[in-house]
Amino acid sequence: MHETTPTRYLQPGHLTRRLMNPLVAYLTARGLSVWGSRILEVRGRASGEWRATPVNPLEVDGHKFLVAPRGETQWVRNLRSAGTGRLRIGRHTEPFVATEVPDGDKVAVLRPYLVRWKWEVGAFFDGVGPDASDVELLAVAPRYPVFEIEPTTVTP
Repeated sequence: MHETTPTRYLQPGHLTRRLMNPLVAYLTARGLSVWGSRILEVRGRASGEWRATPVNPLEVDGHKFLVAPRGETQWVRNLRSAGTGRLRIGRHTEPFVATEVPDGDKVAVLRPYLVRWKWEVGAFFDGVGPDASDVELLAVAPRYPVFEIEPTTVTP
């Protein structure tokens, strides 16, 4: 699946890196979710150390997903390697197991993701929005890693 996916990564700009992500991370770490935000914690694939970044988990039909609107980010590479991680808000931590969603199944996640967060991530989708056809969403799906995450009692 991801082996044949073209590599795409949109690096965050200065404002996002220096202000927005730290602000969202700060608030979320103190238990104040910003539109459902969580801190994703995944072990680094080389160092084994915990790495953290703010994310927007999405629930669709009782299943939770993580979408990478910027493409092949470090958290995506680390999650592929580790297969597990944690979502945190305040002091509450939820360990999970992740399974990458095949490109052909992503439409059912990308559409509701864009409905919820187009205002925040729409610029990363090159004009494709929640009203796009299934064909259009399927065409862009390989550029956006998606993981289904399932809670586990095993701490990673």
